[in-house]
Amino acid sequence: MAEEHRDEPAAMVNPDADGDREIVVPLLSEEMSVSKRVVPTERVQVSRITREREEFVDELLTSERVEIERKPINRPVDAVPSMREEGDTVIIPIVEEVIERRLVLKEEVSIRRVRQAERHQERVTLRRHEAVVTRSPVQDSAASGDG
Repeated sequence: MAEEHRDEPAAMVNPDADGDREIVVPLLSEEMSVSKRVVPTERVQVSRITREREEFVDELLTSERVEIERKPINRPVDAVPSMREEGDTVIIPIVEEVIERRLVLKEEVSIRRVRQAERHQERVTLRRHEAVVTRSPVQDSAASGDG
């Protein structure tokens, strides 16, 4: 059953200057206010840990070095020979002018690339992070709704 609450009469009758009756009905309104608040129910803690593991690395490493060979020639030439390549060897002619004004091929310098590959093995330590999440209930009066 609905509860009725009256602060004023439902209607008031007021005679006006002409003697007519005027009925005044008061209108009421209610207002409501709604609010929210955060009530923690549990606590969450996230921590980070680092785990390590060893792995074996087995890779083929390649390196290069150059070998220089000086080969004496001492042979007269009419013009300066040009630099040339023979396979993977670069040959640089070295000439010298002698007093009688003839060219003598004094020597040749050969530069050859030597490629070498060797297996390299090593133990390495790898690290990775993990997240650990711990949940626990809140133990204060705000969680119970008293605050």
